Amino acid sequence: MTTQPFKNVYLLPQTNQLTGLYTIIRDKNTTRPDFIFYSDRIIRLLVEEGLNHMPVVDKTVATHTGEDFHGVGFEGKICGVSIVRAGESMEQGLREVCRSVRIGKILIQRDEETALPKLYYEKLPEDIDNRYVFLLDPMLATGGSAIMATDVLIKRGVKPERIYFLNLIGCKEGIENYHRAHPDVKIVTGCIDRGLNEQRYLVPGLGDFGDRYYCI
Repeated sequence: MTTQPFKNVYLLPQTNQLTGLYTIIRDKNTTRPDFIFYSDRIIRLLVEEGLNHMPVVDKTVATHTGEDFHGVGFEGKICGVSIVRAGESMEQGLREVCRSVRIGKILIQRDEETALPKLYYEKLPEDIDNRYVFLLDPMLATGGSAIMATDVLIKRGVKPERIYFLNLIGCKEGIENYHRAHPDVKIVTGCIDRGLNEQRYLVPGLGDFGDRYYCI
């Protein structure tokens, strides 16, 4: 079910288990190995939830008992696209769920002169226009980088309704900014924080996800 009042936003079920995972990764005293381990658990849940919303077609298979089973199969191929650097942390979770999945990368950084996001690098599968795309970035704060990354995908021929933006934490401002630019893209998130502070960090947030995952 899409969350209200946000159209095309799918929030993971807010179970005690999920709340416990977020409690661990938000804790400033959590060690880097534990931060990685419990973040990876959430990432896999996000990937599974994203797959729940992909279109399927009817598929019948034969079982070992001689009976047919009438099930479903995914309608098309998928690929992942990570927004470097933090988004790369979500690639392994996607690979663990989707075998042999192709993954592209987009590097966007803030221009020091304009303070606006600037595209520095992109490497995407040649047939990306024929695939469903899981766009990977753990934090949706202002939405600037995600908007630009989605612009890149659309310019490469990907239809907006075939894009699924996966993130661990978002906020109302980021969701509204992103959907103002790309209303047809589905957002799959684990938590919606109350907002941004003066430094444009999510609050209560968890700090810099990339630093905690790769460095600290």
